[in-house]
Amino acid sequence: MADVSGAGLRGLRFKLSGSGAVLGCLTGAMEAPEGGIVAAVLAAGGSSRFGSDSKLVAQFRGEPMVSIAVNAALAAGCFDHVLVVTGAVDLSETLPAGVRTVFNEAWATGQASSVRAAADAARELGAAFVVIGLADQPFVEASAWHAVAMGPTDVPILVASYEGRRGNPVRLRHDVWDDLPEEGDEGARVLIRSNPGLVSAVACSGSAIDIDTQEDLDRWN
Repeated sequence: MADVSGAGLRGLRFKLSGSGAVLGCLTGAMEAPEGGIVAAVLAAGGSSRFGSDSKLVAQFRGEPMVSIAVNAALAAGCFDHVLVVTGAVDLSETLPAGVRTVFNEAWATGQASSVRAAADAARELGAAFVVIGLADQPFVEASAWHAVAMGPTDVPILVASYEGRRGNPVRLRHDVWDDLPEEGDEGARVLIRSNPGLVSAVACSGSAIDIDTQEDLDRWN
């Protein structure tokens, strides 16, 4: 499959390869958003708290951790494209088939740059929505990706909620992408805090537990 390379917005080079307050839980019929929707799994970090090895390729219940997150997004079955934002670690031999990689040259500046890279790639693909999740959250289920993706389209920011606690994935409509921070470790959280009126939540099964350290891995493995 052909590769598409180019200069992303705001100096982020990307490569696409073939390989507020919660307003309550949303109910009602789900619909596919007009204009297209993509999933983006953020997997660019250097795993500084994990030790000498990358947590992204660490075995979690028999699979590389990043593969679990990516396979959940693929299994949701509702995305035009599934993107993986990479940076510190070469994941080319680890990722499952059917995804596109987006390289974030600015990964060391924090998670916000990866969120911007995902939004820029979604824009290049003509999408109206991007749903963002993390590679180190192996308990986020395909059903959560699907529920967030298929929520009402009049909601600019839609977040997953696990027993009343907000988490990932998060769906961002195209009209909020330019307001995302460009650096720092908070990603979309700054946008969510400063715009509570734009945010709603959808109840999901699973959990948004992070695997940040070797101790976390040992505890949940």
